[in-house]
Amino acid sequence: MSDDVDRLIADWRRERPDADLSPLEVLSRVSRLSHLLDKARKEAFADHDIVGWEFDVLAALRRAGAPYELSPGRLLKETLVTSGTMTNRVDRLVTRGFVSRSPDPEDRRGVLVRLTGDGRAVVDGALESLLAHEKELLAGIDNDQRRQLSELLRALMIRFA
Repeated sequence: MSDDVDRLIADWRRERPDADLSPLEVLSRVSRLSHLLDKARKEAFADHDIVGWEFDVLAALRRAGAPYELSPGRLLKETLVTSGTMTNRVDRLVTRGFVSRSPDPEDRRGVLVRLTGDGRAVVDGALESLLAHEKELLAGIDNDQRRQLSELLRALMIRFA
């Protein structure tokens, strides 16, 4: 079996036999999978009338556990965006009824962002759709191969953590 990357590598080997193409063999596939994953995420979230950034914020709150609330600073760390961007996102999610803001009882100047019932329903539904789409992306490999791939990717990612 071969894929587009095999053809790309063969072309490069013909044109540049002196080059070490091993990074391309791995990372070109990762890049192509990233595009497929982006498409799957968009489809999964569209089924629930949200977009990726909305899922990211709602999912961070959902993963926090009951009462499903975080400070804006913690949301920044969970979603890797700037404070201005987070303020805008929380405002938009408040407008949609997916989150609410309340004063932080432990910090008079702070606020807490809390997932509403509607927000919890939408993020739970979107997660189910996402998992179904992602399971389809991984359908070509068995559970042992998935675990092995996960371990290899973890080993690669740890360098950047």
